[in-house]
Amino acid sequence: MTPPRSRFEGLRVVGDVHGDAQALQAALDGAVAEKLFVIQLGDLTDHGPDAPAVLRRTFAMLDDRAGLFLLGNHDHKLRRALAGAKVRMEPAGLGSTLAQLDAAPDGPALRERTLLEVGRAPAWLRIEQRVFVHAGFHPRMLHALPPPDAGAHRPEGLVPRALFGQVTSRMREDGFPERLHDWVDRIPPGITVYCGHEVRSSDGRPLTHVGALGGAAVFMDTGAGKGGHLSWVDLPW
Repeated sequence: MTPPRSRFEGLRVVGDVHGDAQALQAALDGAVAEKLFVIQLGDLTDHGPDAPAVLRRTFAMLDDRAGLFLLGNHDHKLRRALAGAKVRMEPAGLGSTLAQLDAAPDGPALRERTLLEVGRAPAWLRIEQRVFVHAGFHPRMLHALPPPDAGAHRPEGLVPRALFGQVTSRMREDGFPERLHDWVDRIPPGITVYCGHEVRSSDGRPLTHVGALGGAAVFMDTGAGKGGHLSWVDLPW
């Protein structure tokens, strides 16, 4: 979806939600009041208390053509689980989301809509000198369009970078892949990348990191649904 500029006065970029429906409602209501088009950076569910409400509000936003969400690794994993694939199940993460969907009166409809919308969510988006992506940037994202059905298939090409960032073959003590951030140094001057995926801020505010070439990355995940809060930034056209 291309943001319809005639209806909106700017953008609201929203970080990882992770089931924090109350915070997402505040972000989206504020965007409506300020006439801002929403770009949510992925990871809608897992960990937080109300994944069904997050999905309902997100789908309503899509229906109103008032915003979009990018494909995150948790979104991709949720779709795989809903499609019947065998996936790693964290009790406080995906396990909690599936249990919440099972308990929701509209759970079957939400499952069906999630399969559709995650399957076609963009893996990245460029708007002039800004790039929006869930986890990590690659210079080719400046010129290449994401696959139209990235969420419905095994990640290939640039999609793994978009979903998981830059990782090594080593695992951390917590069982998750070791992450690198060398990609920040490959952002060209004048380009700003907005991403989520991991909490890198030490003060609860989005963290801006300027790379070696002069481009910048803004890390938007401040821990919503996991003991932190939801962050967003408003941008002019």
